[in-house]
Amino acid sequence: MSGGRSSSSRTSSARTGTPDQQGTPKWLEDIGVRLERDGFLLDKSGRISWKHPPISLLARDLSALSDSSGIVVELERIRRDLTADPHGAIGAAKQLIEATAKTALRELSIGIDKNAALPALVSTVQKALKLDAASAPDGPNGSKAVKKILSGSVNIAVGVAELRNQGFGSGHGQASAPSGLGVRHARLTVNAAVTWCELILDTLSDPAAPWRKATT
Repeated sequence: MSGGRSSSSRTSSARTGTPDQQGTPKWLEDIGVRLERDGFLLDKSGRISWKHPPISLLARDLSALSDSSGIVVELERIRRDLTADPHGAIGAAKQLIEATAKTALRELSIGIDKNAALPALVSTVQKALKLDAASAPDGPNGSKAVKKILSGSVNIAVGVAELRNQGFGSGHGQASAPSGLGVRHARLTVNAAVTWCELILDTLSDPAAPWRKATT
């Protein structure tokens, strides 16, 4: 038998579409189309990559929380919808803020009003963590610059909720679908939500955070 490839090897190569094969099998093209629709790219070597890489979504270990499932669910929704469904991603961004606020309040053993609107939840958790401008302690936390940032963080969270409530995020049925909504709007909203959630979770887990002194 010669040293060339056997007929069975050639058949296997044709079926699997190895890189040295000329052209791309139809089935592989179909997979590539479906992946691209979901925000991924498939190269000739069979490698899958993001078409538009997602932002870092709370890239942290949440195992210290007694239950992080509410946060994780919304993160998964954002990952799924960010490039494919801006409407859904904006709705999930609002829900991520709400889930983070409720999780933090539970960790602090503070009762949660089930009917509380998001602005009230945001205000309650920021006061509990000494992150509201009025109760910020001395030092860097109480500086004018940080107070401005803390005031802005409230506006960020409320702004995300208002955008969703105005019909640009999922969660409310609309007589007419919103027009002009794009991925950039979803990224802006998700980035804003993540900024607020990072602030809350960072402060909650910081052993030297000022809120801890008030509870000792």
